[in-house]
Amino acid sequence: MRPFSYERAADMAGAIEAASVASDAHIRAPVQFLAGGTTLLDLMKIDVMRPERLVDINPLAPALSGISVREDGLRLGALTKMSAAADHPDVIRNYPVLAQSLKLAASAQLRNMASLSGNVLQRTRCLYFRDVAWEACNKRNPGSGCAALEGNTRKHAILGVSPHCIAAYPGDFAQALLVLDATVAIAGRDGERTIPFHQLHRLPGDTPQAETNLAPGEIITHFDIPSRPWTRRSLYLKVRDRESYEFAVASAAVALDMQGGHVRDARIALGGVATIPWRASGAEEALKGGTLDESSAKAAAQAAFEPARAQGDNHFKIELGQATLVRALLDAASLEIRS
Repeated sequence: MRPFSYERAADMAGAIEAASVASDAHIRAPVQFLAGGTTLLDLMKIDVMRPERLVDINPLAPALSGISVREDGLRLGALTKMSAAADHPDVIRNYPVLAQSLKLAASAQLRNMASLSGNVLQRTRCLYFRDVAWEACNKRNPGSGCAALEGNTRKHAILGVSPHCIAAYPGDFAQALLVLDATVAIAGRDGERTIPFHQLHRLPGDTPQAETNLAPGEIITHFDIPSRPWTRRSLYLKVRDRESYEFAVASAAVALDMQGGHVRDARIALGGVATIPWRASGAEEALKGGTLDESSAKAAAQAAFEPARAQGDNHFKIELGQATLVRALLDAASLEIRS
């Protein structure tokens, strides 16, 4: 780990000002926020991230933490610990996809340390990104190329890829927020703004080093999840190489509004297979207005992966991703929703 300076934020304005330093690649930004540190410190230890200065925002936790349950929805503070949200009875009962995605995301120890905002901003587990011996990584070294394109692609993305990057987004919680139409509140130098969660992450395109639409110094303050007819009939299904503490090879977050076997509305997000949290709009449209059975679920899954572009070792992800989504849809349809 390289030398760095450390300071504790006294207030929000000071934290924002300290980190409002322009950088062409967030991974190389000279100032980084420290919350749970479960990703940042790991990447500093392996020399992927090299901040000159850490600004600890944990002193802001009283204002940025907490879970508020209201008639119109749910508010989750950005610095709320993953474990607190995963174990909250109202989240478990009324927003099960959120609780399940958090419990499946990490070990108990990490859930007790990691913040919700830090979780959605975590970085890829691409081996070529995390090993500085590989010079060619456009996320780490913009313009250097992508070693993964000619390497081992088994765990890489098949949706949202570009000629410059095929690294898969590793998170779980983000898919749950995406499927429930969450919004993100952000504070920065220019004041406060709110965006739909689907606008937070950026496709790699030709600038994979720019992973989000956050400006330097901006801080996520909270997430708002609206209460809708589909929030309770929701679930998160994660397929991984081992059962305990592993990242998804394929996953699906599903939320359904049903009347009998009829689908009035459907929300689907995919993980483990895309460069960003991925909304499967084609699959949703295929289901709306029809009945949900194995046949219609398979048709929706095919629509979800129609844009897939597999390469090398990850062709299996198309079939696996489809099977994961079919199972998630049928499991969600069979849920017993109690009043």
